[in-house]
Amino acid sequence: MNQQQATHYTSPALKVCGLTNLDQIQELIDINTDFLGFIFYEKSPRYVLNHLSIEDIAQINHQGKVGVFVNEKIETIVEIAEKGKLNLIQLHGDEDDSLITELRKQLNPDVKIIKVIRIGNNTAENKEKIAKIFNDNAATHNLQPINYYLFDTDSKAFGGTGQLFDWNLLNDFDILLPYFLSGGISEENIKHMEGLKQKPFALDINSKFEIAPGDKDVNRIKKFKTIIPKSPNGTI
Repeated sequence: MNQQQATHYTSPALKVCGLTNLDQIQELIDINTDFLGFIFYEKSPRYVLNHLSIEDIAQINHQGKVGVFVNEKIETIVEIAEKGKLNLIQLHGDEDDSLITELRKQLNPDVKIIKVIRIGNNTAENKEKIAKIFNDNAATHNLQPINYYLFDTDSKAFGGTGQLFDWNLLNDFDILLPYFLSGGISEENIKHMEGLKQKPFALDINSKFEIAPGDKDVNRIKKFKTIIPKSPNGTI
């Protein structure tokens, strides 16, 4: 007798980045937000240590705490990861393979690494740049220090632009790792995710869901969770 198969549909995980308020963080935990992003970049208006102590972050009971760093020293990243009990490290700067490989050696093996690729306009120049990043990371993949990619809109400010890049660019590549999709995601444009050949592992939202930098509109995030498109994910 043939076993009946049914397609199983799932939504991407959700990461809310740029968190600074403990009450809002608890609200996001209560609605099962998958990843909580804390920015450890002093030039960011959402620099978390201007609002919370590292002890505050350590005491947050969640398995998806992400520390975001930009061109930071390895020892600083490792120290903050340990003191804040972080689960993932997001490298949002110009970190090269050698730094990432060394960071992997020094981090707790349970802490995962997200490498950000900043994407500009849909031009031949940008496609060549992205292809080079993937090619340069080929050796790094073999050592497996990177667990996820995160694609974000290119900017001098290293994120938080609220601007969308052309997601169609991603259809030109075989993406070897699960990835986070970021950069100006909102209720108005999330439906375009359906045009992606390889769907994101997670969505990363930030400035579009704020009242002010670091001050999240939690009710809007709750509503957004209900409209995230579902995609086929094998059979059950």
